[in-house]
Amino acid sequence: MNSGGHILVIDDEPALRKTLARILQRAGFEVTSAESAEQGLAFLETTKFDLVYLDLRMPGLAGLDALTIIHANNPTLPVILFTAQPDLTSAVEALRRGATDYLLKPLKPETILERTRSVLALQQKERRKSEIQMQIEALQAELKSLEGNAEASSAPAAQDASSGRFLKRGALLLDLHTYRVTIGERAASLPPTSFNYLLVLARHAPHVVDYQTLVAEAQGYETEAREAQELAKWHVHHIRQAIETDSRNPALLINVRGTGYRLVTE
Repeated sequence: MNSGGHILVIDDEPALRKTLARILQRAGFEVTSAESAEQGLAFLETTKFDLVYLDLRMPGLAGLDALTIIHANNPTLPVILFTAQPDLTSAVEALRRGATDYLLKPLKPETILERTRSVLALQQKERRKSEIQMQIEALQAELKSLEGNAEASSAPAAQDASSGRFLKRGALLLDLHTYRVTIGERAASLPPTSFNYLLVLARHAPHVVDYQTLVAEAQGYETEAREAQELAKWHVHHIRQAIETDSRNPALLINVRGTGYRLVTE
């Protein structure tokens, strides 16, 4: 396998599949192509991929439906959708279902490579952080064992919290390993990308995070202010449904009109 990552391209147009594969392969990526969503899902059952490019409109199983299945089985796998027929409703729905990005045909080689490198770099960074975290936890556990500290076995949660697995802001507790959120005694799940948005807001809390910074840190790429606002809005909608008592009257995640969002921690 090439060190750049293994990418799955799902599209019913042979010419586009070949072109996209050629662009990515020349940049050092390993590419597998599928001519339908059904074939792509079959590949995902037997092969590990680092990124999926998925056409929105195809005969048979639609791209949005395939996206839902992919994220149900591979919740942390990045999926970038593309289409020749721009539609804000479809774009919003794609992001709502967990798509990492939404691109318009014709696909420019520089855009494909920029998005690919950005998404994979962020994924590799998070994977490395998890590996380091696991090593730290193992070393801490070994050290406690050697010291004969009986308290270590009675308070594993405290150990995890101190080691960096969890991020706590007020009543909000984020588990960076399982992408789960706890608010007081209530637990909630978020799509991976929405979780990353909440994580960015929590790290900056209680300060305001502008739209472009929020998108850049949560999804790993730069975008215009208007586009960033639209992207952030729908992830914030998911977050509010998960953490707010009344998502229509948010008390924890506040919109600073025309600027961005801030997480209230006290």
